[in-house]
Amino acid sequence: MIKIERVSVMNFENAIRGARNPLNSWDRMDSSYDEKGNFILGPNDLSLAARLAKAGSDHRKFLRQIFVTMDITAPLYWWKEFDTYKVGTVANSCSTMHKIQAKEFVREDFSMERMTEDSARVMDSVIEFLESERKKYLETKDKAHWHNMIQLLPSSFNQMRTVTMNYEVLINIYYARKTHKLAEWHELCDVIAGLPYANELILVKEPSTEG
Repeated sequence: MIKIERVSVMNFENAIRGARNPLNSWDRMDSSYDEKGNFILGPNDLSLAARLAKAGSDHRKFLRQIFVTMDITAPLYWWKEFDTYKVGTVANSCSTMHKIQAKEFVREDFSMERMTEDSARVMDSVIEFLESERKKYLETKDKAHWHNMIQLLPSSFNQMRTVTMNYEVLINIYYARKTHKLAEWHELCDVIAGLPYANELILVKEPSTEG
């Protein structure tokens, strides 16, 4: 499973102004904010941004200045793959080391939706044991029980991280992961495709839909 919440997109205005620096064409800027405070690219700015985005990474440096922040809850096995994207990303995670004992272990803490029944029964036993070790640790403060929790924690355990990326990183993620065997990637790619001006600035390798 994956849950994506509190998605924010920032710094469009500064990014598009910077995109005009090479030709000193700031007088052609025609973007503005609407009544809700959303930045709306004008025809001139959108045309320039789309052309640069399709011209390749050397020409679309301004995309690295458009930032996206979101809270993602996903299993550890998915985060292990996400950690491939080290450049252009920042993530603050909930701590398993410091807070693993803070709440009861329940099924909902784990991604089990695609397990077979036999595997789910095994997981239920693991969850039951983890909960028993958690209670023993709280009662005794014996770190042996804490180590049991840390070292037995399955990779299906769900962790929440607040992640900040930029549009250039999102291009890389979208095209590298949109057909991945893990369904979590498909859901993230759907969110990416729904971001402001994604069609013009992120889905730049898609076939043209113009007539």
